Amino acid sequence: THAMIQELEQVYVINVRSFEARRRHVSAQLARFGVEPEFIHDWDIADLGDDSARWFSQPCALSPAQQSCCMKHITALQRIVARRQDNALILEDDVLLSNDFAEAISIATRERRQFAPLHVVFLGNGGNFYTPRSRRQPGQHLYRADKGRFGDSYMINAQTAQARLEWIGQHLLSRPIDNQFDAIDRELGIEMLWYEDPVVEQGSKNGTFQSQIESDPPPWLKGVLFGWEKLRRKYLYQLWR
Repeated sequence: THAMIQELEQVYVINVRSFEARRRHVSAQLARFGVEPEFIHDWDIADLGDDSARWFSQPCALSPAQQSCCMKHITALQRIVARRQDNALILEDDVLLSNDFAEAISIATRERRQFAPLHVVFLGNGGNFYTPRSRRQPGQHLYRADKGRFGDSYMINAQTAQARLEWIGQHLLSRPIDNQFDAIDRELGIEMLWYEDPVVEQGSKNGTFQSQIESDPPPWLKGVLFGWEKLRRKYLYQLWR
C-alpha cells in the first residue's frame, strides 16, 4: 500500500487524445496514490493552426509534435494561473513513479516554502542529472540548480506560471519546451530546484515507450543507454564530486 497524496491541488497530464495506452498507464501510476489526473488534450497536432502559430517565432523550426507539446504545457500553465493554484504538478504521460512518490510530494511541498515565490521543483531525473554528493545535506531534498531536468514532472505555482506566460507573450517560443523553459527561468531568475533522490523516470527515455517527439533508437537500446548513463551520472561521477 502507498501513501495518498493530499498536498497537490491538481495533477495535469500532457497527453494526446489518441494515446489511450499512455493514458491508461499514467492513470494506473497515479491511482496507486489516490490521484485522478486532469488530461491536457487541447492542441493535438490536428488542432494546430493560426491560433497556435501566434505563440511561435516565425518561421518556426519546431516540428508539429514539438509545437503541440509546447502548447499543451502552456495550456497547463494557463489553467494553474486561472485557478490560482499554489501547488500544482505537471506530468508528461510516459512517467514512471517510484514508490516514494507521495512522500516526495509532501517533502517538496514543505521544503519549497523556504525558497522565493518564483521557483519550479523538478521531481524527475531528466537528462540523468543529479546534485553532487558534496552539496547534499542530511534531511534536505531540494537543491538549487542552474538548469531544469526536462518537462516530464514539475511542481509549479500560479505566480511562476504567470511569469513564464508573460515572457512567452512578449518573446514567443523558438525551442522545444524543456529548453525554452530553461532559458525563460534563467532570464527571469526563477529558481530551478532539483528533488533528491528523483522519484520519476521518463518512460520514453528509459526504453519503456518509443518517443513520439524525437526520432530514437529502438526502446531496448535506449533502455541500455539510459541505464549506463544513470549509473555513470548518479554513482560514478559522485565518487569525485
